[in-house]
Amino acid sequence: MQIRKATMNDLPDILAIYAYAREYMKEHGNPDQWKDNYPPLELTTQDIRSGCLHVCIIRANDRERIGGVFYFHPEEDPDYLNIDGSWLNSCPYAVVHRVATAPDTKGIATFCLNWAYEQFPNIKIDTHDDNIPMQHLLAKLGFTCCGHTTLKSGDSRLIYQKAE
Repeated sequence: MQIRKATMNDLPDILAIYAYAREYMKEHGNPDQWKDNYPPLELTTQDIRSGCLHVCIIRANDRERIGGVFYFHPEEDPDYLNIDGSWLNSCPYAVVHRVATAPDTKGIATFCLNWAYEQFPNIKIDTHDDNIPMQHLLAKLGFTCCGHTTLKSGDSRLIYQKAE
């Protein structure tokens, strides 16, 4: 597996992975996190153009394909300024958002999150209270639940951090 920045040529595969992720979440007790249209096309193309959207390339049967997608960037997230809880530290951090994997893949999200931590060993991420698979993965990878935040949209999210 390898990580690279997404390009506009990847857009059809990325949109298909996001569509699959929305259905997966609905089928696994989390129908509200991404609803029917998140992330929207405009946000996805903006993420690609900004150089912050990354894809995980997998090789199977002598063919490469996109196995996962995620947003990664060292930045201060405004949704993380006022939280109900406490961060592990107040050092500069990178965020990871919009993690999604293709059908019939294993270990992609783990690989992506570990890659992000290798790039910047202070990561913050959030997920929906109903996204039990992501909560389990974050705990398995050593992320600490630090409380809740309220997004600009008004939705509540669990917040996690992993730091050196």
